[in-house]
Amino acid sequence: MSIHYKAGDALKGDMLIGRARKLTKLRTVVFSGRHKSQQLMLQENAFCRIEKKLRFVK
Repeated sequence: MSIHYKAGDALKGDMLIGRARKLTKLRTVVFSGRHKSQQLMLQENAFCRIEKKLRFVK
């Protein structure tokens, strides 16, 4: 399993699991049209992994 450390590296999946010492900036953002999504920031020793991969990747 590769681990990405650089700024701008991204993960994409149907389900991501994350952990950190500090969770901040929970806010609602526009996802598409009328649909909304939530966004939050993980700080201080944050780590995420993909729990469930995308079913369809183009």
